[in-house]
Amino acid sequence: MYVRETGDPHAPPVLLLHGGGVAGWMWRPALDRLGSRFRAIVPDLPGHGRSAAVAYRSHEETTRAVAKILEERAPDGATVAGFSLGAQLTILLAATRPDLVARAVVVSAQAKPLRFPRAALGLLAATAPLAGREWFARLQARHLLIPDGLLADYVRDSARTSRETLLAGVGENIRFTLPSGWAGFPNPATIMVGERERALMHASAQAVHAALPGSRLIAVPGCGHGIPLQRPDLFAEVLTGRHPFGP
Repeated sequence: MYVRETGDPHAPPVLLLHGGGVAGWMWRPALDRLGSRFRAIVPDLPGHGRSAAVAYRSHEETTRAVAKILEERAPDGATVAGFSLGAQLTILLAATRPDLVARAVVVSAQAKPLRFPRAALGLLAATAPLAGREWFARLQARHLLIPDGLLADYVRDSARTSRETLLAGVGENIRFTLPSGWAGFPNPATIMVGERERALMHASAQAVHAALPGSRLIAVPGCGHGIPLQRPDLFAEVLTGRHPFGP
């Protein structure tokens, strides 16, 4: 798995886990605002970006690989922040390896499985070949709120994404349920959801929050499913604890 590190090598570590269909570049606006306050560990998850050659297979397998990254680069634990698919991985990592997660920031995690996942995946399989076409990628980028400065990265990586990765990643995402270990996570946790997200995402955020006593739930005004891209300033402030929404 490709991993990039930025920031002050002596600063507290933060692991940033991107969403499905994007890659570590999605954190660039937030990293610009964090500056040297963290040592940022930014992987491209399997099947994505510079790790596209290795297909995404499962959340469980990916969580183990992410845990290994932390064992090697932040064995005393790190703040772990994830968006969408990466937020589900953050929950799994906190539930199974709390020793590696000093704090969890869960951004737009779906935690309520779809009622008819096979139908959704069938439609996705039929349209998967379109992912490699630039016009379709540009339409998707608009839907995903990708800013103009990151559009070229999205178009490039859409063409790299394999059908196997697309179906496995989305399949895991839409079937995801909270692991039992999440309720016992002993460290601080912040759950974020965009005020303009779908009802399913608000219900999911409430479920993630309710399952972990003491966690903090933030509904970000004016945001849809793209908080780190729409409000990188606020996201960075939440990570550093300088915003009133912080821990």
